[in-house]
Amino acid sequence: MTQEKELVGRLEIESIRKAFPHEALHFTRWLEEHIDVLAERLGMDQLSVVQREKSVGAFNVDLLCEGRNGQAVIVENQLEQTNHDHLGKLLTYLVNLDAAAAVWVTSEPRPEHQKVMDWLNESTPATISFYLVKAEAVRIGDSPPAPLFTVVAGPSAQGKVTGHEKKEWAERHVKRVEFWTEFLQRSKERTPLFANIKPSTQHWISTGAGKSGISFNYCILMDSGTVELYIDHDHDTGLRNKAIFDKLHAQKEAVETDLGGPLEWQRLDDKRACRIMRRIEGGGLAQPETWPDLQDRMIEAMIRFHAALKPRLDKVKV
Repeated sequence: MTQEKELVGRLEIESIRKAFPHEALHFTRWLEEHIDVLAERLGMDQLSVVQREKSVGAFNVDLLCEGRNGQAVIVENQLEQTNHDHLGKLLTYLVNLDAAAAVWVTSEPRPEHQKVMDWLNESTPATISFYLVKAEAVRIGDSPPAPLFTVVAGPSAQGKVTGHEKKEWAERHVKRVEFWTEFLQRSKERTPLFANIKPSTQHWISTGAGKSGISFNYCILMDSGTVELYIDHDHDTGLRNKAIFDKLHAQKEAVETDLGGPLEWQRLDDKRACRIMRRIEGGGLAQPETWPDLQDRMIEAMIRFHAALKPRLDKVKV
């Protein structure tokens, strides 16, 4: 047991500044000669230093490196708490040197800057990567100190996918506002329905049907549009929603005759609400060139839909 204790040492962590008192003279020079230690933690192979203190206009990047495929990688060291100044420098060096990766080595990464690095990895193209690396010094017993690098933020395939999805979602919101703005202007010229409704980032807009929790809705999908009556009057058991739906469904033949076509009667037994819907094919959010014709057909469908269902809904006791 005594022999086992002698063979196993205790790892001690200390400030990186204790091992490297001066960032530029000591740490950056050491990293220049031992870039493979950092590269291993980053998962990069064949990373080599091209130049220390590479000039970028009036600034100097600590290390300009080259990756396996010849792409530029910049390393900015900050052996203190991260700040906005170094974040700005990191981005300046990355852009001006057309680098594929930016590595920010620090002794104290702030959570706010970690979030920024995560955001950059999500929001930039898959060919660009950002790393935030915490630097500490470790020793065992009386051994010389050794730098320990921990990656606290870095790129991932899932992160890039998430970023792409967020971008698509934001673009979709813009398109919806454009669609509804045009749509509501056209609608006002033909009917007072939806006259007081504003454009939305949602895929639907609604107006009250005269009973709490029941509304007439328009929906715009990527490949079609819909008009619908959405029934969610009963927020407790949902039983009254089914009862309202059933009373309207009992008049299905007359409603569809007045409307001039079939409807989708969605009782939605596995959900609380119910829906009566008509789908308008031949266009969608993804095809702006179809919007004028699709909007006209959706408005015409809602006028007939409302005329067929509203009087019958008014007679239903809830």
